[in-house]
Amino acid sequence: MKVMLDTNILVSAFVFKSSIMDELIGKLSKEHEIIICSYTIEELKELIDKKFKVTPKKLDEFFSEFPFTLVYSPTHIENKLFEIRDKNDYIILHTAIIENVDIFITGDKDFNDIKIEKPQIMTAAEFLRKYSKN
Repeated sequence: MKVMLDTNILVSAFVFKSSIMDELIGKLSKEHEIIICSYTIEELKELIDKKFKVTPKKLDEFFSEFPFTLVYSPTHIENKLFEIRDKNDYIILHTAIIENVDIFITGDKDFNDIKIEKPQIMTAAEFLRKYSKN
């Protein structure tokens, strides 16, 4: 499956390492195609620069070892496919839709009320509960 990660998931995997994030990234890396959009990369760079004491070199090292497919996020969107409170989040999910992503993993509650068929929107914990073997 094609699984797209939101910025907050990447922050959790990169800055706040945890067993859940390790399990999620390990499972995705082995069994699925990880998709990250260009907008998310730029948002992550800005966030890391403003809020965390992490050098750009460390972020480069993280991405060089992280198996993912980079997709372009369009900057001009004419037709709205759904409504969302935070306009900055729109482009990320819009990109997931046009890239035919199966699952979008996020911890952002702004995505909770969105009703779309695809991608399925899940948290990391929901994904692991549904797709991990017990």
